Amino acid sequence: MKKSILLLGIGLVLVGCSKKKGPEYETTMVEKGNISTTVTATGTIEPVTSVEVGTQVSGIVAKIYVDYNSEVKAGQVIAELDKTNLTSTLASQRANLTSVQSALAYQKANFERQKSLFDKGLISANDFEQARLSYVQAQQQVTTALQSVKRAETDLGYATITSPINGVVLSKAVEEGQTVAASFSTPTLFTIAQDLTDMRVIADIDEADIGEVKEGQRVTFSVDAFPNDTFEGVVTQVRQQATTESNVVTYEVVISAPNADLKLKPGLTANVTIFTLEKNDVLTVSSKALRFSPNEALISEDETIVPCDAKQKLWVREGKTFKALPVEIGVSNGTMTEIVSGVNAGTEVLADMIFSQAEESGDGQQKSNPFMPGPRNRNNNNNQKNGNNAAKK
Repeated sequence: MKKSILLLGIGLVLVGCSKKKGPEYETTMVEKGNISTTVTATGTIEPVTSVEVGTQVSGIVAKIYVDYNSEVKAGQVIAELDKTNLTSTLASQRANLTSVQSALAYQKANFERQKSLFDKGLISANDFEQARLSYVQAQQQVTTALQSVKRAETDLGYATITSPINGVVLSKAVEEGQTVAASFSTPTLFTIAQDLTDMRVIADIDEADIGEVKEGQRVTFSVDAFPNDTFEGVVTQVRQQATTESNVVTYEVVISAPNADLKLKPGLTANVTIFTLEKNDVLTVSSKALRFSPNEALISEDETIVPCDAKQKLWVREGKTFKALPVEIGVSNGTMTEIVSGVNAGTEVLADMIFSQAEESGDGQQKSNPFMPGPRNRNNNNNQKNGNNAAKK
């Protein structure tokens, strides 16, 4: 029985003294891939060109010839104001013009007569100058009357409202019979978009990201109206004017949005992704592989490390040897990094060390050794039991 206890104790000692298993290593491949970085934002879809059509004269809207979504041509009549007062004003100005033209004809003839008499010394210089002054004043009155007639004709022309561009009516702000007043500002009657197949997105980019955004960068965006569709665009303008709202500074970025199928509608909210960096079909590796370095304290005695002095390097494991390979890196998006030179595609490199659960827990749960002394109370109890057993034998 003592022999069995002794063998059991020796076995436990051998198990407890066995060598710990070393760490395992996570590897990754150097391979061809794409690297990109993006900036996300929200924006509003709007037509590239839209015109607000108003009127420069006041009056009652007599006729409206278009409605929402009506297609119009440049110069097409889209509405008319009541022309009664404007026509009357024009007639009055023309009558005034006729009157002053008659007065001019009289003053001209009078001036010529007075000049002839003055040349013969039959009238005084004062009478001659008075006739000349009346003639000049009559000329000025005719000029003023002509301008008044032109202004009245122009106002009458403004009563006929035409489309300035080819396009589609987006909004209509008036109805027939409504009075519009243009005393202080030009009221907007219609909004016309030139071409709904060529839209744009005005996106608000945070000040922390605006430095990465450049003209010509590729953009994808989606709208809630078509959640399964992804639309393509290009950054066409980065505006310099900042907008501050609730202490948040943003900049407007204009993005082209081709709309051949007319799915995009003015006013839709776009969820924008701007690709600030794109490199396709380049040699890439996981960025954490560039941060890996073998720990000399954790490798076994029969394993060796072959380092190098390069700033950037990747590690490979060849049997019992850890070897550093100097590499030249390019762009990175934080997750993947471009490898310019130093290794070939298909090279398996080390990325991380993996420890088993037992190694991570350390010596917190050591196996008990029967040959090691225990606590005082336990020893006293064991000695007492052994004495009793000896007495029985």
